[in-house]
Amino acid sequence: MVRKKIGAALLFALLVSVGAQAQSVSSMRINEVLVVNEDNYQDDYGKKNAWIELYNTSAGTVNVAGCYLTDDRNNPKKYPIPKGDVQTKISPNQHVLFWADGIADRGTFHVNFTLDPSKDNYIAFYDADGRTLVDEITVPAGQLADISYGRPVDGKNEWAQLKKVTPSTNNLTLDKNYKIENFKANDTWGVGMTLTSMAVVFIGLILLYFVFKGTGKISVSASHRRASKAIVGTVAEAVPASGEISGEVLAAIAVSLYELDEDKHDIEHTVLTIEKVKRNYSPWSSKIYTLRETPRK
Repeated sequence: MVRKKIGAALLFALLVSVGAQAQSVSSMRINEVLVVNEDNYQDDYGKKNAWIELYNTSAGTVNVAGCYLTDDRNNPKKYPIPKGDVQTKISPNQHVLFWADGIADRGTFHVNFTLDPSKDNYIAFYDADGRTLVDEITVPAGQLADISYGRPVDGKNEWAQLKKVTPSTNNLTLDKNYKIENFKANDTWGVGMTLTSMAVVFIGLILLYFVFKGTGKISVSASHRRASKAIVGTVAEAVPASGEISGEVLAAIAVSLYELDEDKHDIEHTVLTIEKVKRNYSPWSSKIYTLRETPRK
């Protein structure tokens, strides 16, 4: 039984971890592509080649090891990203760069295909099963040198040619919090902020109410169970194993019942109880009670 429980727990943990991995990988996006690299970013070999940038849109770390990059719709497993490299773990809202130089022997981040500026370049990113498409993009032909094709805002749907090439960093430098600015523009008087704050407070109070109420019920129930066990234990101790009750116990029970019956009006000591006499007349003046019986001779 214990082995079955342990096995079920391990299976559940495995399913949860696999689901979390799949959900995390699905948050990866192809973010920026440079097809013609003449005077731009160099790889770790000092070479200037085309590159593909992936971006992690989630709030958790994503490991892309075991996933696939390809430029062929009919071959989704063209370049398997090697496992065992710690750099394949992409932190939240961070980027990773893959060099499209066609020389996979140079390392984890060098794919086995190249990009051709004279034609459309199809690029796709697949999950570790090789069937689930995570993201894809077709870069139009005729890309200019040192001008990338990417998302103006990281992770968003819009694509455009970017004169400001930003490998392994944000395509748009955020110098202010746009959510706060939008909030200020649409909620000048702070009504939305007030309602939101009140809602948070009241929801918290409601949750605390239910928590304390449930805790109280559990405590009361536990105290009742303890009291019941104590009573049962006392009675069990009073009754001997033979099942016969001793005279001392019977005497104590009788005395207790007598005291209970006699003291039932202790609290009602100011109550006047009137009992009706059996006779309907008052015999105080009746002469019959003063006569003596005639003695017999």
